[in-house]
Amino acid sequence: MLPEPSAPREDRYEAPEVVVARLPQYVRILSRLQQEGAQVVSSQQLGEKLQVTPAQIRKDLSYFGRFGKQGRGYSVTHLLGRLKQILGLNSYWNVAVVGVGRLGRAILSYPGFSPDGFRLVAAFDENPEVVGQEVAGLEVLPMIRLNQEVRERNIAIAIVAVPTDHTQQVVDRLVECGVRAMLNYAPITPQVTESVKIRNIDPVLSLQSMTYYLTDGFEG
Repeated sequence: MLPEPSAPREDRYEAPEVVVARLPQYVRILSRLQQEGAQVVSSQQLGEKLQVTPAQIRKDLSYFGRFGKQGRGYSVTHLLGRLKQILGLNSYWNVAVVGVGRLGRAILSYPGFSPDGFRLVAAFDENPEVVGQEVAGLEVLPMIRLNQEVRERNIAIAIVAVPTDHTQQVVDRLVECGVRAMLNYAPITPQVTESVKIRNIDPVLSLQSMTYYLTDGFEG
């Protein structure tokens, strides 16, 4: 079992968010390579798998130190271990889901969180007809217990799956409880301070950006 989350690391790196967002993709590819028995990988190979240039690979990694040697590539095991350390993936992170409607239930039932270091430990809803139900092995708790449960269960991350008109209120409550990292599924961008990190997931926006490439005006 992986260790519990440790105190915030002091060895912070000043890297653009777009680079940090790519690091989990590196980890996923390196994990697959390790499973396949690969010992060394080049920036060219990584670039082909990520569909970016080898120069971009080298630039991304340069924000976090020196890896590999010119002409010899990167040690898969060493690079994977360092990137997991940088991302904090050598610990388990306790996660709460707020909003147990159809989307929240699907998230709670998804089996892929735990293998990657995330434990769904609590679920919350304000609907009295939902509170008390058991979903994916978790009892749905009332929002009034949010602050207590965040402290007692050491919840570091929240997944927000509530209707749009409740999103900002829920995010504010989570911030007040000390949660500083959230994944938001509502089609709005909640307002938070710089100390809070939110990733917004809106499939409609993604689809709308894809249709650009399907219009007659796009020349690929």
